[in-house]
Formats: sequence, C-alpha cells, structure tokens
Amino acid sequence: MKDRVLALDQGTTSSRAIVFDRHGRTLASAQREFRQHYPRPGWVEHDPAEIIESQLAVMDEVLAEAGPVHALGITNQRETTVLWERDTGRPVHPAIVWQDRRTSALCAELAPHAPRFAARTGLRLDPYFAGTKLRWLLDHVPGARERAAAGDLAFGTVDSWLVWHLTGGRTHVTDATNAGRTLLFDIHRQCWDDELLALLDIPAAVLPEVVDSSGVVAETAQGIPIAGIAGDQHAALFGQACFEPGMAKNTYGTGCFLLMQTGDTPVRSDNNLLTTMAWRIDGRPSYALEGSIFIAGALIQWLRDEMGLISSAPEVNELAASVPDSNGLVIVPAFAGLGAPHWDPDARGLAIGLTRGVNRAHFCRAALESIAFQSAELVRCMEKDSGRGLSVLRVDGGAARSDLLMQIQADLCGAPVLRPDNVETTALGAAYLAGLATGVWESTADIVEHAGVGRRFEPSGDDVSARWSDWDRAVERAKHWA
Repeated sequence: MKDRVLALDQGTTSSRAIVFDRHGRTLASAQREFRQHYPRPGWVEHDPAEIIESQLAVMDEVLAEAGPVHALGITNQRETTVLWERDTGRPVHPAIVWQDRRTSALCAELAPHAPRFAARTGLRLDPYFAGTKLRWLLDHVPGARERAAAGDLAFGTVDSWLVWHLTGGRTHVTDATNAGRTLLFDIHRQCWDDELLALLDIPAAVLPEVVDSSGVVAETAQGIPIAGIAGDQHAALFGQACFEPGMAKNTYGTGCFLLMQTGDTPVRSDNNLLTTMAWRIDGRPSYALEGSIFIAGALIQWLRDEMGLISSAPEVNELAASVPDSNGLVIVPAFAGLGAPHWDPDARGLAIGLTRGVNRAHFCRAALESIAFQSAELVRCMEKDSGRGLSVLRVDGGAARSDLLMQIQADLCGAPVLRPDNVETTALGAAYLAGLATGVWESTADIVEHAGVGRRFEPSGDDVSARWSDWDRAVERAKHWA
C-alpha cells in the first residue's frame, strides 16, 4: 500500500482515476465522460452533481481493481466555478466552465482596474478566470449574495467541490494554484486580497481556505489521506519534473496550456502571457509563465460530434497523415475567443483558404496544425520573456499521442519535442504531490530518478515561414467578430 497513490483527474469532458506505483507506472485506471451544456452562445456549463458522481464512480472502480492506496491526489479543470449550500451540499446553479464567456461585459466594465488585477494576481481581466464567474452567480442566482455574505454558501473551483464531497462536507479548501486562478488571490502575499474582493463585490465568507499543493489536508470517508491538490496544468508541470527554472511543458487536452517554471520569483510578461503559481510546498511558492489556448482537443471533438467528419479521435491522425499538407486551408479554432497571446474574447472560429479541392483529410491536417501553431506562438512569447531559447518542449495529454502532431510541433517551434512514456502526467503530477507529502517519494530528486524518458521528435529543418504567414493572416481575420 505504501507504494500506491490514487490520482483523481477531474477534467473538462471526463473524470478519471488512476492508481500509480512509486515508479510512476499505472496499476489501474478508469474514465467516464459527462455532458457538456451550451445554454446560450458563448456559455458553457456542467452539472456539478454529474461531476462528483462520475468522479466517485471511477474512484471506486480503480480501488476495487488495485486495492488499498497510501494517499490521494487531486487535479482538476481550473477556473470552473461552483457555488453550493453548506448545509446540504447542493449546488445553487450549474457550474460555469472555464471556457464560458458570459462575463465579457463585466470585464470590460472593470477594465480601468486591469493593471491592479495584473499586478497582484498575475492574470488578465478576462472571463476565463473564476472571479467574474462567481460575481455573475452572486448577481443572478436569487438570494445568493445575501446567503453568501451570511456564510450559508460555499464557493470553489472543482478541487474544492471534490474535497467537500470526499470528506462529507467537513473540509472547504483550495490549493494555491487554484486560488491563483480566481482574480482574487495575491500571488505575492499568498492570501485573498480584500481590495480585489471589493472590486468584484464578493464577500470573503464564501471563500475556501488556501492550502499547500502538497500536504495532508483531510481524509476521505474511506480513510485515505488527501495529500495533494493542484490545478491540472500545474500538476502536469510537476508530473513532467519541471523543477528547475526554464523548464517548460505543454499539455494537449481540451485546451492547450504551456507553462515555463521560473522558480521562486514571479516573472512579469511583456508578451501577454500570465504570471501564475507553479505550486506551493511547505509554504514556499514557486511560479511559472503560462500561455493558455482555449480550444485544442475540443477541436477534434467538434470535427467528430458536430461536423461528423470523423467517427473517432484517432481517425484524425490517419486522415491528416494521408495528405502532405492542408491544401491551403487554415483553421483558427476561436470557438471561445482567443487566449494568449491575443486575449480577444470576441474572436470566433474561422476556416479560410477553402477551394474545391479541399477534403476532410485536409480539414484534419489543418486541425492538427492549428493546435501546433497556437502552441508555437506561446513558445515564441516565452522565449522573449525569459531571454532564452527553448532547448526542449516536454509534452503530455491525450493529443500528444499523435506522432504527426508532435512532428508538426517540433517543426514550428524549431526545437525538440520530448514525449514521456506515460503521457498522463497531469494525473501523475497529482500523485507525485500526494506521495511527496506522505513519504512515497522522499524528494523531487527521487521523483526525477523514477521519471521515464519517452520519445524525442527533432525539427525537420523545413522552411515554415510561408505557413506562419498564412496563420498570422488568418488569426487577424478571426479577431473582433462577436
């Protein structure tokens, strides 16, 4: 049991549970998808009850297969906002998902205060983050503001929602990485900021306690210590063993998120990236630069579920590999606006360059290229901010299994791409954080010793300047549409 750690990976489209041994090997895993709700254009919601039900179901499944575990780590879709009753545990509204853009007008209204938010939180004033979502709930759910101020309601991102239910409503916490994505948390002083709370008109009584990313905070009903909590991208950074400043990873999930570790000093970006928490351990914060892409793997889902161009996600790779290029087609998947480095909530998706010769294989190729172009844009920005060229890009997430996408990524970045043997490094990072707190791993050096090597993709050396020019022109046409 001492060598087994359970990771709960609650993502945007599914809940997963994985049991790892101390060598980072998977002993048991289970996954369950849940429904996405789009009540209005630009709105995205989840049923919080379905989130917890799916997560508990896969947790029970892997525990039945793998047996007892030593500790539990949680990683979660960030920014997704839940508001619930403390006495019953019932949500008062569907969860507002990180992709949701309903607070664009509020962000525009608060624009004069954007420098203050940026200086204290490292974030942009954008609908992406949880603070404006919570403000919307307080404004639009009848009686919510009064009940929140009285302490009757609890706010949390999905990590808080999971911990609350895993502990039978005894524990209302969030870790520093998730707190740092709310627009309410001062990442320098490591506390909720009263002035920012006042600007968003949010009562402090609704907030969770902020804890370290690694450390025992509670026990589940089964007596398993909950010893690690981190937002999914921070967990992936940890799972990729990016423990030294300058090390970077990119996660290819529903969105795409590139983080570069900057050590114990927050680095302010001059290229529209975010300054964010990497993690907090033993009360000591580590920081990172981050670029967020809203639509990556979700584009493949769209090709499958809405357009019917493919029957399964792996089919994208087969079709894309069947053609040498996209035949002039460029897709900009700005379904939920554009994130870094453009930050345009009013951008919308675009496919341009269509001719009679474009077929579904070209659509698949252009879809993979769009994911790689968005990520390569972030690499360029990080190289400028950090003053150093990227030596290697570590990758993980479902879409990182695509050899073609990884080769396109290496070509566009002009740097090697390193894919580990186990691409589920988000869940592995949560396990590492929990195991580090409970003695499964003695130190980060112990974790590095057990990390796998994986496969390396080298740049082909082909001239990609013309492809970059087409991408830049297409992005400009997608902006300011809504």
